Amino acid sequence: MNLKLVLEYDGTDFYGWQVQPDHPTIQQAVEDALEKIVGSRVHVQGAGRTDAGVHALGQVPASTVPKRSSRDGCRKA
Repeated sequence: MNLKLVLEYDGTDFYGWQVQPDHPTIQQAVEDALEKIVGSRVHVQGAGRTDAGVHALGQVPASTVPKRSSRDGCRKA
C-alpha cells in the first residue's frame, strides 16, 4: 500500500533529511515512527532533502507499507 505523508517539523536538532550514521535525521525519525505503527521496517522516500537544522512545513515523503486487513484497525483512505 502506498502511503503519502505530509510533514511539518522543527529541524533544529536534526542533521538534515537523509539517514546518516551516528546523527539524528528526519528520515530516520519518520522510519522509526512508521515501524512502530505498521510493525515492520519501511523505507521512506523523500521528495527532497534538507540540510542540518532546516525546518519544514508541508514536506511530502512517501513510502510503501505492508497492506493490512480491516480487522487490524487500519482504515482505508
